Parts: sequence; C-alpha cells; structure tokens
Amino acid sequence: MKAFYLLFLFAGAVCFAQISMPPGPAVPLAMLVEEAQQKNPEIQAATHRAQAAGHAARQAGALPDTQIMLQHLSVGSPRPFAGYTNSDFAYIGLGASQEFPWPGKRALRAQVAGAQADAMRTQSGAVSRVVVEQVKMAYFKLAYLQATLNILLRDDKLLGEMEQIAESRYRVGQGNQQEVLKAQLQHTRILQEINLHHREQGQLQAQIKQLLARAQDSPDIVTEPLQERSLPESASELLQQARQNNPEINARERLVKRADLQTELARKEFRPDFGLQYIYQNTDRKFRDYYMLTFTVTLPNRGRRRAELAEATENRQSATAELNAEVQRRQAEVQDQYVMAKTSAEQLRIFREGLMPQAEATLRAAMAAYQSNRQDFETLLSSFRDALDFEEQYQKELSEHESALARLESLTGVTLP
Repeated sequence: MKAFYLLFLFAGAVCFAQISMPPGPAVPLAMLVEEAQQKNPEIQAATHRAQAAGHAARQAGALPDTQIMLQHLSVGSPRPFAGYTNSDFAYIGLGASQEFPWPGKRALRAQVAGAQADAMRTQSGAVSRVVVEQVKMAYFKLAYLQATLNILLRDDKLLGEMEQIAESRYRVGQGNQQEVLKAQLQHTRILQEINLHHREQGQLQAQIKQLLARAQDSPDIVTEPLQERSLPESASELLQQARQNNPEINARERLVKRADLQTELARKEFRPDFGLQYIYQNTDRKFRDYYMLTFTVTLPNRGRRRAELAEATENRQSATAELNAEVQRRQAEVQDQYVMAKTSAEQLRIFREGLMPQAEATLRAAMAAYQSNRQDFETLLSSFRDALDFEEQYQKELSEHESALARLESLTGVTLP
C-alpha cells in the first residue's frame, strides 16, 4: 500500500510537470509585444477609429452643399406649360444656390475637427499601450510560474532524498515512522502547489493568446527567464517623461485645444452668413428670357449664440480641469510604481545576498546534522521549507519588480534598460 502511494505521488508529479511545462523554445517578450501591436483586435479597432476621425476635418471645413433648382411657372391654368407660348410670365427656370459662411468660420470648424481627430489618434496610442502593458504583465507572471515550477520539481527531488534518509534511519531503529509520514506530507503539499501552478498557467496562457489574437488551442508560450532591470536613480526624469509622453495626458491636451477652438468658433458664430442664388428663366422664343441673381444674409439668433458661447466657455474650463486632474493622476501613478520598483529592487538584493544563501547553508547544515543523528527531522524539514519559500518569494518579487517597470514604461513612454 505504501509503495502504491509513493508511486501514485511520483506519477502525479511527472504528469503535472509535463502538462505545466509546454514544449518548444522560449519566446522573447519583444516578439510577443510586436505581435500584439500588429494583430490585437482592440488596437486595430482604435486605429481605424482614429483614421476615420482624420477625415472629419475636411468635412467640417467644406462649403455647405450646393443646391440645384428647377422651376416652372404656368399662367392661366395649373396645367404644365400653360401660357408658355402666349404669356411672357410663363417660364421654365434652372438655377443654383450656395451658402457662404462668414470668413474664418470654415477654417475654425476644420481646426476643431482636426483637434478632435488628434485626440482620437492619441487615444489610439493609449489603447496600444494598455494592451502592451497587459501582455507584459501576463508574461512576467507566467515567467514566475514557470520558474517556480522548476524550483518545486527540483526541491521535490531533494525531498525524495530526505525521505529515503528518514526511511533508512527508521529501518535501523534510529528514527520513527512519523518522520517518514511528514516527508510524504511535504511531498503532497508540493504536488498541490504544482497543481495550482498548472491552473494559473492555463489561465495566463489563455489571456496572452487572447491579447495576441491566437487560437486558444495553439501551442503554449514558453517564457525566457526573468532578468532584473535597472531603474533610474530619481523619479524626476520619469515624471517629466510622463507629462510629455503619456497618451492619456496628450489626449486631454488635444481636448483642451479643441475646447479653445470651439470657444473661438462660438464667438465667430455671431457673424452673419451669406448666400448667392442665380436662376435662368426660359420663355417662348417670342419673349425675352429672365436672369435673376439673389444675395441673402442669414442673421444669427443672438440669444442662441450667447448660450452656445457660454456652453463652449464652460466646456473649456472643464477640459482644462480634467487635464490638470489627469496630470496629477498619472504622475502619482508614476511615483507609486517607482517606489514599488525601488523597494522591490532592495528586496531582491536582500534575497540574493542574505536570505537565500543563508537558507541554503542552513539546509545543508541541517541535512548533515540529521544524517549524523545530531538533529531531529522537524528542524531539517523546516530548513527545507524556508529554502523553498525564499526561492519562490524571490521569483515572485522579481516578477512584481518587472511588472512595476512595465507599468512605468506604459505611463512614461520610455523603454527602461
């Protein structure tokens, strides 16, 4: 029964190892980012929206549609052409009319639409950066899971050696059965962690494939080992870059510009518009033809125009306030992520230079002491668990450090080395 139990645990570990570690070469993060930028449907939709908005400026700056008119005037009867041959009042007329806004209105309307199109293009860039950030976040977490899976499998092998030592001591009467059972319990816990890693990896694989527009049954992605990247000494440069390059801030700036132009256009709307109409009227050849030119002036409703100007002024103040709020929000995020990355880098140094070497040395000393019957198995198991936990925590901290840098890259538009 015991042999069957151990065989079952070993087979389960091998099964999870095969499922959780997808075959194939590691894929660099830069390659996945490029693929997402080219194929992600959200990025493509945002790009097409921006391109569609780019055509609005020409529409807004164009003249109003030209009207073509056909007139017929009958005399003496409602019948068509009545009186056409015996009255010089009956005629068939052909004409055209065109409205002309006050000089400067068309240019301002085109500029307003152009500023809106600029904001749409900037928002398209924001969508791209959000998607790229999501790819990076998922990639870093997947790299953490794949790295810790290797740690779990390696330490499970070491635990098997510890279990063999405990069984050998138990057979010669130097140990007890409880030590063997504790080793088996620890083995089961590792198997449980492998199972949880498998579940999280499956979810992340699905998320990344969705972002890349890949089929869900396509081969799983293998990540490269994470490497700690450097961080600027001060957050000042990053804060400045966020003010200049952040797409959400840039979009708000374009909207403020649009509100300024809209206010100027509202003032210009107090000016009248004009219209020209020309009609040629043909009568029977025995009578002379008519030629009529009409000039019209459209006087604006000043009450309505004052309301439009007040609305435009309030919208401008609102857009300015929203820009200031966006700047404060994004710079606060930059500072928050910088502090997180800075403290995370210090934590990684503590793990590398302190906790992990100390835990490994403690485990080696505990193993030697247990083999020579100078230490109990509980202390050895505790040292083993500490070493395993510190390695897992290091990989998790490394993933969070790189995620904070990815967020900073998205906020500032700067590629960190």
